[in-house]
Amino acid sequence: MTQTFHRRNLPHLYDELGTYFITYRLSNSIPLSALQKLEHSPTNYDFEIFKKLFLKYDSLLDSSDFGIDYLINKKIADICKSTLHYPNGKDYKLICYCIMPNHVHLVFRLLAGNSGISKIMKGIKGTSARISNLFLNKTGKFWQDESYDRLVRNDKELFFIIKYILMNPVKAGLANNWNDWEHTFCDRNYIVL
Repeated sequence: MTQTFHRRNLPHLYDELGTYFITYRLSNSIPLSALQKLEHSPTNYDFEIFKKLFLKYDSLLDSSDFGIDYLINKKIADICKSTLHYPNGKDYKLICYCIMPNHVHLVFRLLAGNSGISKIMKGIKGTSARISNLFLNKTGKFWQDESYDRLVRNDKELFFIIKYILMNPVKAGLANNWNDWEHTFCDRNYIVL
């Protein structure tokens, strides 16, 4: 397996057949002033530092303090669901996702011959943005350009990530039980709760 590392604003470690935890959000869903209060990204890839930074970032996303929440609309959430299921079996094995009001958590395992995470995410975000903008009768940027992605290193980590994703609507006060949230999917072989 070939691993590569590159960085934009966030670090990205890619493995051609890896399992990935990805979070992407609506454009302008967190005000710049709130983002600037977070610690700056370290220059090296330190898991513990990024874990703490991600948790702070995710709590901003789960906050009801900010107004961009197009994904709460069932039609928009359904558009997102279809774009997540489309590459399943072609580029990846879809394991789990949760569509929150302003962001999406996603876990998949890349399949042999996949087109690469950048192209996969460009397809998912590009298609859902185009169709959602048409539905909302709006133009312009729909998703934030860069997504957070994390190579899942082992089954124990995968277990905790899936649990985190499934419990996100409960933690955010949107549901009492993880399976009450209609915008959650988990392959039956991976349900951990």
